Amino acid sequence: MSISLSSLIFLPIWISTAQIQQGGPDEKEKTTALKDLLSRINLDELMKKDEPPFDFPDTLEGFEYAFNEKGQLRHIKTGEPFVFNYREDLHRWNQKRYEALGEIITKYVYELLEKDCHLQKISIPVDATESEPKSFIFMSEDALTNPQKLMVLIHGSGVVRAGQWARRLIINEDLDSGTQIPFIKRAVDEGYGVIVLNPNENYIEVEKPKMRKQLSADGTDEPAEKRERREKVSKETKKRRDFFEKYRNPQKEKEMMQLFIRENGSPEEHAVYVWDHFIAKSAAESVFFVAHSYGGLAFVELMIQREADVKSKVTAVALTDSVHNVWHQEAGKTIREWMRENCCNWVSSSEPLDTSVESMLPDCPRVSAVPGFLAP
Repeated sequence: MSISLSSLIFLPIWISTAQIQQGGPDEKEKTTALKDLLSRINLDELMKKDEPPFDFPDTLEGFEYAFNEKGQLRHIKTGEPFVFNYREDLHRWNQKRYEALGEIITKYVYELLEKDCHLQKISIPVDATESEPKSFIFMSEDALTNPQKLMVLIHGSGVVRAGQWARRLIINEDLDSGTQIPFIKRAVDEGYGVIVLNPNENYIEVEKPKMRKQLSADGTDEPAEKRERREKVSKETKKRRDFFEKYRNPQKEKEMMQLFIRENGSPEEHAVYVWDHFIAKSAAESVFFVAHSYGGLAFVELMIQREADVKSKVTAVALTDSVHNVWHQEAGKTIREWMRENCCNWVSSSEPLDTSVESMLPDCPRVSAVPGFLAP
């Protein structure tokens, strides 16, 4: 007899002994049949069959993938591109596998920023204590001292981190399509200092502390019979809870909690923090921004909070598929006027490159980009 895990969640397995006693003969007969059914099910074997453990490698080599000379992710043995549906009918497991690979790629890109682009990893907050949560950004050696030009890169929302535009493009296309590395290398070659923001690194995750059992205040004076009855009920309750927990969390995933990074708890906060502590202090006469998707919204928020400073240092802003909204963000008239003169938003379009695209917002010009350019 084959029974799927999904079908079991609809069974009334929570029926208590008290409920059984209250029911009539028909109820007792149904309950007896249900108990007999459940007794013949090997839960551990059933869960194993429905979903393998989330036990994934922690290196690209462990996944049997590597980036070739063209920057494409390929299987070491077959040379084939990455396959998402590694196991059919196990979407959650495949997704977890994809996410595990994505975390490895994030670290790989960090290494490229330091080794290939020669950027320095700078911890923030700059005055963080040893024990508090921290994030980081990347900067070229001359980012604060270059007297002429500084390039600032801001990616969009989601799982991407410093140095990435789109994880999907890194995995399915190549490093040049999905990372900021071509932008960084060209900027350095043309004499720019470079700062790479990390706006999605807003918190660290730690395991939730387990709830401590509270002892009864009058436990020492409790009659033995009452204590035995209470302990029996407690054991039954725990048994039912553990039974349910096997289905709610079959992989025994740890319960996590988020500890936010001071003054960097959101992309908007992060942009303002990096401006105040790094960009505003740079020696560059002209600062240029490249901001993708939510990075454009973070830039507009920066302008709203530091309007005069931004206007005095920033020369031009290149936005790509920016999701900013000057009405919702309540950007003032002077900001909108400045954006019309100093910003341009390249948006996905079937039109030829740099063709003007109509906009309903009274801010910066919109022009066509290559279709799918920097798609999230």
